[in-house]
Amino acid sequence: MDMGSSASNTSVMVMMTPWLHFASGDNLIFKAWHPDTKGAIAGACIALVAFAMLERWVSAFRRIMETRWRAEALSMLADNTEAIPLERSCHTASDSKSDEGDVVEVRYRSDDPASQEKCTAKNSVRQRTRVFAPFIPMHDLSRGALFTVQAIMGYALMLSVMTFQAAYIISIICGLGIGEALFGRMGSPMRHAH
Repeated sequence: MDMGSSASNTSVMVMMTPWLHFASGDNLIFKAWHPDTKGAIAGACIALVAFAMLERWVSAFRRIMETRWRAEALSMLADNTEAIPLERSCHTASDSKSDEGDVVEVRYRSDDPASQEKCTAKNSVRQRTRVFAPFIPMHDLSRGALFTVQAIMGYALMLSVMTFQAAYIISIICGLGIGEALFGRMGSPMRHAH
C-alpha cells in the first residue's frame, strides 16, 4: 500500500512551523482565515489586538456584575432575615447525672419571650450564618454565560498563540496589556488612603 499516493489524492497536509517565526502562511483559528501576505498578517494582528482588548473588557464586566450580584444577594438575605424571626439555639447542661455532662440544644424563636427564658444568660446563643449566597437563577445563569464567553475567548487567543507566529503573539500580548490598562480598574474594589 502506497501511503504517499493515497495522501496526495485526499488532501494536502500543511505542516506547522513549531518555533517562533514571522513567516506567513499559518491558519489563524479557522481554516478559511489564512493570512499569507504582509497586509493580511497586519490585518490579523490588528484583529487580535482588538480581540484581546475585548477579552479584558469581558473580564472587567464580569467583575462588575459579580459585585452587583453579591450586593443584591446580601440585600435579599438581609430582607429575609428581617421578615422571618431567626431561630436561635443555646446549649444547656442536662439534668442527667452522668459524668460526661450531656449537652442539650434548645431552640427558640427570637420573637417568643417564653421560649427565650429556656436559655439562661450563662448559656451561649449562636446564630447560623451563610457561607455563600443562595442560588439565584438570574444571577447564576448569567454568571455561567459570562464565564463561558470568557473561556471561549481565552481558548481562541490560545489557539492563535499556538501558531507560533511571533507577530500574533506580540499582538495578543499588547492587546491584553492595553485592555488591562483600560478596563482593569473596573469592578476592582477601590482602596482609600486613610
